[in-house]
Amino acid sequence: MHVSRLPLKSLSAAAVTIGSFDGVHLGHQQIISRLTQYAQQQGVKSVVVTFEPQPREYINPENAPARLSSLVDKARRLSTLGVDHLVVLPFNAQLRNLSAHEFVEQILINRLNTQWLQVGDDFRFGADRKGDSQFLTQYPFEVVEMTSHCANDGQRISSTRIRNAIHQHDFELAENMLGEPYSLTGRVIYGRQIGRTIGVPTANILLPHSKLATVGVFAVKTKIDGRIVHGVANLGTKPTVGDTRNWLESHLFDFDGELYGARLTVALVKRLRGVQTFDNLDALKQQIQNDIDAAKAYFSQPTEVKLSND
Repeated sequence: MHVSRLPLKSLSAAAVTIGSFDGVHLGHQQIISRLTQYAQQQGVKSVVVTFEPQPREYINPENAPARLSSLVDKARRLSTLGVDHLVVLPFNAQLRNLSAHEFVEQILINRLNTQWLQVGDDFRFGADRKGDSQFLTQYPFEVVEMTSHCANDGQRISSTRIRNAIHQHDFELAENMLGEPYSLTGRVIYGRQIGRTIGVPTANILLPHSKLATVGVFAVKTKIDGRIVHGVANLGTKPTVGDTRNWLESHLFDFDGELYGARLTVALVKRLRGVQTFDNLDALKQQIQNDIDAAKAYFSQPTEVKLSND
């Protein structure tokens, strides 16, 4: 899949869909499936247009929702679904101020040569908010409106509903809507190595966004070289050592390999407790051992949540 920060100029014709696609959940996957099917049938390229930052992060950053997936994770998921091109539009003042008509003319027609456009039933765009499926019918491309996709309980799947499930630590419900366990992905870097000094080495991933869908200590599953490794992870800030950045620090059970520089996908399967501040490292060490014991007890149960190998 080709990823570009600006619209392409070289496409002869394209089947296009537009959206944030945060989490690339089952509803999004239904949209992508129809997009790629049409593109293959018509012999055109399939194009997903998204935004970075997401519009709400630019317009009202303090109240913007937590991300379900980073741009890298989003690109990975879209690539596995067969998308030919991911166009990442920088959401800035210039883009925000485009009218719906200007967006269609400048982006969809002049740059992407859109032949077929698929939008959701709640889709709106343009500074004047006139851009909906009815507005789009005046342009020389076919417009298809997709209805919402529902979960097994009959309720609409949405990124908001998934965030709420994760916030409430209902990872089974989140997985049912995402199509895979809720996970975080990143590259392992050197931390302060405090865990190593107290006998609990961790794989440390610095997360790119200031807001998380949940924080705390979790039983986790990490995929390493094709196998699943159980562990326990702290997700969030590190108040005991005064670090206000968001980290994912995973201690992996029965693993003794080198992980620095590796890109890991860590699935949260059970919340054990919230983030705490400790008076000293001895107290932290004791609590970490308690967390390890709790995670191992969870994994010993026959009803543990399985991490997909997809």
